[in-house]
Amino acid sequence: MSSAAAPGPRTALVLTASDRSAAGTRDDTSGAILADRLTALGFDVERAVVADEQAEIEEALRAASDVHRLIVTTGGTGLTPRDVTPQATSAIVDYEVPGLAEAIRADGRMRTPFADLSRAVVGVRGRTLIVNTPGSPKAAAESLEAIVAVLDHALETLAGPHDHDGREAREAATIGAAAPRDPDGDAPGDSTEDQHAFGRPVPPILEEDVD
Repeated sequence: MSSAAAPGPRTALVLTASDRSAAGTRDDTSGAILADRLTALGFDVERAVVADEQAEIEEALRAASDVHRLIVTTGGTGLTPRDVTPQATSAIVDYEVPGLAEAIRADGRMRTPFADLSRAVVGVRGRTLIVNTPGSPKAAAESLEAIVAVLDHALETLAGPHDHDGREAREAATIGAAAPRDPDGDAPGDSTEDQHAFGRPVPPILEEDVD
């Protein structure tokens, strides 16, 4: 498992993957737009530019995930052989968040059918959320905006605390003190049992007819 981002103020990295921007022959307009929007959302934003090389993108993502709670990339999400940002992201995340990537594409689809050609990935490394956006300044801004409504909740969830084990133990102790466990009952954590009583309910005793 990768290491978690350091605690502290909300920070973000905007990572631009572009051969031309890395070579200094094109302004990083997309990166600037994303940085401005994240700043307006209350993030301390750092920016970086790398070439469209998978190894360079992977290295930048690994390093940034140790520092920042959010990484937004721009560029390299299309269909050409040099578009390798999704491959680099998939290679270093612990797991993907497909709903957010789908939300970005669904939002773009309302404007252009070409949104379906985006291979953008959203995933988690440690406690850092990594979001791919296209290289077009307009598309990058719209992609970020598509998930702004859930961004805070996603980051808060990742930040923790993740006290599932401690919570389950406390609930089991409380329920066990209130009512002894039915020896034939299920253990806490079963899909429905843990929301009600500990153990299966005892059926009522039926009185026999007496002459």
